[in-house]
Amino acid sequence: MIKELDIVALAVDLPEHGLLAGDIGAEVLEHAGKGYEVEFTTLSGETLAVLTLKASQLRVIGPKEIANARLVA
Repeated sequence: MIKELDIVALAVDLPEHGLLAGDIGAEVLEHAGKGYEVEFTTLSGETLAVLTLKASQLRVIGPKEIANARLVA
């Protein structure tokens, strides 16, 4: 279950927003079981996108995962 301010990873590519599966965001709002508002930022804090996503498009970050950096277009 995803809770407010949880760190989540995309489970799917969203090329129209320049995001790829595995990109990390923060859940900032739950839409009463209908989805989640998730903010994706660069490592310097610049917001890339704030998107409403379905639970099936996200996954909770596990304790044995490591972050990976990449350039965004």
